[in-house]
Amino acid sequence: MKKLSVVISAYNEELKIKDCLESVKFADEIIFIDNSSTDKTQIIARKYTDKIFKRENNLMLNANKNFGFEEASGDWILSLDADERVSSELRKEIQDVLKKEVSLSGFKIPRKNIIFGKWIENTGWYPDYQIRLFKKNKGKFAQKHVHELLDVNGDVGIFKEDIVHYNYESIGQFLDKMIRIYTESEAKNLVAKGYEFKLSDAIRMPISEFLSRFFLQKGYKDGAHGLVLSLLMAFYHFVVFTKLWELNKFRNEDENTLELFGEEYKKTSHDIEHWIRHEKKSSSKNPLRRFF
Repeated sequence: MKKLSVVISAYNEELKIKDCLESVKFADEIIFIDNSSTDKTQIIARKYTDKIFKRENNLMLNANKNFGFEEASGDWILSLDADERVSSELRKEIQDVLKKEVSLSGFKIPRKNIIFGKWIENTGWYPDYQIRLFKKNKGKFAQKHVHELLDVNGDVGIFKEDIVHYNYESIGQFLDKMIRIYTESEAKNLVAKGYEFKLSDAIRMPISEFLSRFFLQKGYKDGAHGLVLSLLMAFYHFVVFTKLWELNKFRNEDENTLELFGEEYKKTSHDIEHWIRHEKKSSSKNPLRRFF
């Protein structure tokens, strides 16, 4: 049976880290990266592993995760965050892989996001596949921005069972991470990719995100949670735009903003009406109505 190393990178997670560590006790080794926590995170972690490495708290936490991957000695590595849990079903699926000779370099694992106390089954948050299990020396993060997916050298399979992710617990937590970490990183990443500033994006970016989340990704099926999260993600993209504007030295284009808004409003009204009709039709139990 192949050996499994679990790599966890955490900062001030004393309220969540115990449950995370409990869920991976089956592993042969736990590599714990403490990002200079000031609470009891490290004390709790020492009850589960002696392989604890203290690193500088860097918003680009992927650098510390990569460090953890290098320290791992297992044949396979499972990357996990402090607010994530390995279910008993997922544990069995991982153990089945460890018993075999597998040609794949890694596996995508679906992630069940619990946001504001509810499992979000739609709105773009499920199945939320993440590459988390991979062979030693086959995977790492590029370390270019915060929201990165782990890059694996080789073919990747897909697991059936979920990682349970206890994501945002409050609106304040969502807004804090959005303003302080994620939007800043995303704006800089867009500029690095050659983004060309357009004033119309102040309207298009948030509206497009809302339509995608609420209609295309069936956010309305998540009820109030889906509506609020779609609006919050629209606001997220508006903040990204404002930070792009700031990076462009608050560029003031000579455009008629009233006319610009009017044009975008017409397009948006048409799109919303189309999606409402489309979703009502597709969700109808009457086959004749769906057809016509």
